[in-house]
Amino acid sequence: MDINFCSLGIDIGGTNTVFGLISSSGLIIKKDSLLTESEKGPVLLFDRIFEKLKIWDQELNNQWKLKNIGVGVPNGNYYSGMVVDPPNLGQRWNNIDLVTLVKNYRDIPVKITNDANAAAMGEKFYGAAKEMKDVVIITLGTGLGSGIIVNNSVLYGYDGFAGELGHIIVDPNGRICENGRAGALEMYVSAKGLKYTINEYLDKYPNDVTLNEIKSNGFDGKKMDQAFDDGVEIVKEIYEFTGNMLGLGLAQAATILSPEAFIFYGGLSNAKHRILDYTKKSMDKNLLSFQKGKIKLLLSQLPDGEAGILGAACLHKD
Repeated sequence: MDINFCSLGIDIGGTNTVFGLISSSGLIIKKDSLLTESEKGPVLLFDRIFEKLKIWDQELNNQWKLKNIGVGVPNGNYYSGMVVDPPNLGQRWNNIDLVTLVKNYRDIPVKITNDANAAAMGEKFYGAAKEMKDVVIITLGTGLGSGIIVNNSVLYGYDGFAGELGHIIVDPNGRICENGRAGALEMYVSAKGLKYTINEYLDKYPNDVTLNEIKSNGFDGKKMDQAFDDGVEIVKEIYEFTGNMLGLGLAQAATILSPEAFIFYGGLSNAKHRILDYTKKSMDKNLLSFQKGKIKLLLSQLPDGEAGILGAACLHKD
């Protein structure tokens, strides 16, 4: 019987964790997702992942052999293998030697990186960024993450923590994030930021029927998109505000990096043109004159939940 080799790619998010077995050509052999339940710590999460892996081993009848593991995780450090003060995961994940932890389950090569860097690598190898040398991938999930590709390589910086565009300051007197800084982009453009904006609008308009329905339905993005399409003005105003703030942050990043494109991946990006049209106008307004109109805003070409696991599996290609 021929044995094929594969990688396990794991994409850990503040809400959900996606994981899958990936062939060397990028074929997703098996894929599943779990609630991260970060308050219970990393050990329980990896217990569940590797229990599922045992089931896959049986289902695949040992035709695929796992050769390595890649993990994308908030504030995962590619150089040290540590997770340090990760946003949206909590203190039980702080200062965890994740490489050592994962090796306790399978003693094979393990590499980790920031979850947004993993998504960036997925787009670079298999998605919208395949033909681009300089590009920024923005993940719009529970928070705002970013992976920066410069001259075909992920930008890690001196200490492994480069590329945190979610912490660009867009309003020095603005909302306070969990690390105590005021006005970070993530607090305006992410699932967390959008909830904050809706609640601010509800403080001003407590009897607004649409906003109360959206809140009671758990801030369902599809319902907001539908309200936007139906011409509900207060929702259009919220999306315009969100898009304007995103454009302001992108313009700051573009002034330094001058990428060919920003590519969007994750929950809030499903709003598509409803937010990104406002974003493009805001970004171009705040760019240097010779950059205006030249930087593209694109959506991921990969199915939701796949960029991160594909990119994590690619960590062993470098």
